Amino acid sequence: MTPPATASDVKRDAVLFAAVDQARAAAVEEVGDAVVGDHMGVVMEGERLATHSLACLSPAYVGWRWTVTLARAPRAKSVSVNDVVLLPGPDAIVAPAWIPWSERVRPGDLGPGDVLPTPADDERLVAGLTGLDDLESVASLSPLLPGQWEIGLGRLRVLSLLGRDEAAERWVEGDYGPTTPMARQSAGDCATCGFMLPVGGPMGQVFAVCANRMSPADGRVVALTFGCGAHSEVEVEAEADPKSESSVDEMSWDPLELGHS
Repeated sequence: MTPPATASDVKRDAVLFAAVDQARAAAVEEVGDAVVGDHMGVVMEGERLATHSLACLSPAYVGWRWTVTLARAPRAKSVSVNDVVLLPGPDAIVAPAWIPWSERVRPGDLGPGDVLPTPADDERLVAGLTGLDDLESVASLSPLLPGQWEIGLGRLRVLSLLGRDEAAERWVEGDYGPTTPMARQSAGDCATCGFMLPVGGPMGQVFAVCANRMSPADGRVVALTFGCGAHSEVEVEAEADPKSESSVDEMSWDPLELGHS
């Protein structure tokens, strides 16, 4: 099958190429003479169909062009105006490509009173009681009581494996993961800290909650491999008690009375 011809393959139409004055007159009639500038070129759009470009002089549209599309009937020597449109040139200032709001929202954008609906096809969630969620969490300790909530009873949807893995990756790479400067300089990790509160479910194999008010991670989900200087087993060297040390007074003396024999 022969591919369709492109604009560059169309034979140049001498009548349409020469109709510069007609193109300018059409643009002036549409927008006024004050904002129509020099002719900038013409291209063939199709057979007996060409578009002329003229500079836009409006200060609000720097780099834009008036484009006038002209057509000619077969064997006709006159041209007709199809449309006049303002289009951006290669140096024009244009608005960025439209991005749906659901893709623009970022963590931290949600404020009091805001509502962020979850799509029905969100891959991070699966329907409850389908067997697709991790049922291992049912047998583990959980603050969700009764335990049937862990398999979806009481919740229409639960975390999918994808949703759980994304959360785990985000937390491990976050401020309370093992690669942070604080964790690297800590003598012990959260897994051995007495202030570590275990969490239920499969996440409990990797994460916990810090309950040390002196720690920067207090109340936060932390990786068990995270650590800080407020570890419960940090030992402080005991200072020597000066009262327990013997001393010799070399600066004074006690007079002695010598008896007579």
